[in-house]
Amino acid sequence: MTAAALVEVRDLTRVFDVSKPWLNRVVEGETRTFLKAVSGVSFDIGRQETLALVGESGSGKSTVARMIVGLLEPTAGYVTIDSVDMWAPARHRERQMLRRRLQMIFQDPFASLNPRWRVERIVADPIRAFGLAKDNQEIEHRVGELLRLVGLDPADGTKYPHEFSGGQRQRICIARALSSNPEFIVCDEPTSALDVSVQAQILNLMRDLQDQLRLSYLFISHNLAVVRHMAARVAVMYLGRIVESAPTQELFERPRHPYTRMLIDALPDLAMSGRPRRPIRGEIPNPIDPPPGCAFHPRCPHAFEPCAVEMPALVDRARHAAACHAVAAGRL
Repeated sequence: MTAAALVEVRDLTRVFDVSKPWLNRVVEGETRTFLKAVSGVSFDIGRQETLALVGESGSGKSTVARMIVGLLEPTAGYVTIDSVDMWAPARHRERQMLRRRLQMIFQDPFASLNPRWRVERIVADPIRAFGLAKDNQEIEHRVGELLRLVGLDPADGTKYPHEFSGGQRQRICIARALSSNPEFIVCDEPTSALDVSVQAQILNLMRDLQDQLRLSYLFISHNLAVVRHMAARVAVMYLGRIVESAPTQELFERPRHPYTRMLIDALPDLAMSGRPRRPIRGEIPNPIDPPPGCAFHPRCPHAFEPCAVEMPALVDRARHAAACHAVAAGRL
């Protein structure tokens, strides 16, 4: 891990047992079935940096997010945040102290808010849980500050979540995430459930808050247009693996992996350059029974002999890594 890195993820793997009940397996003569949702994922996130994880639904992005914040235990690998291993049993007390410094913003703001609680209680809950204020008056003052910070009025604290629009609910979720004074926030597709005009407002708010509060983000999205606005670096996931990783501008100008090229080609051509747009072909394979070799080869227009046999390694060249036999052979 570099000196500036806040988060270090190494060889993170998560396998789910999706077998039928024991008796059904015995009667039907079946064996246990496993789903490898994440396989050997590694990356670093620096202080005040935004790393984006992108890919189609089912690529394992949200599973990675839940392992990083401690909601899901990894099968293998480790997550270190500010030199504290999130899953080391001997460091349980340090891990508990670390939880205040990391938060998560979920995809659906309404589903992540308690509909029976007023907004003031929702935002104040982490403050009370971590003992960050000495009395109710200080808590009330802090809640008002947080609501102003995200573009709401302190008087909105007396309302319930159903009284707000989708964009306002996401602002409430951001206020709640900020209430514990975090350093690192995992954003799991925080704008995908919002209208396009509201998305821009939330993204600009998050950028401003990052500069103001010196935050680090792991930003998860399937929308490359959003990622281009938010992230300093991008890691592209496909079927549980990172297939390409590079600084954002480099990735968009010179994508190497065919999957990344397909994602970029599918973006709307707002500049009206006349370049032909190619939709993403095929569907992501079944992760219970993935294709042999490179998992992308059944959809890849550049696949050749080794692709169906051997899994390509993620090769880093000048801070631009790609896992592709065609790239390694000089075909792309």
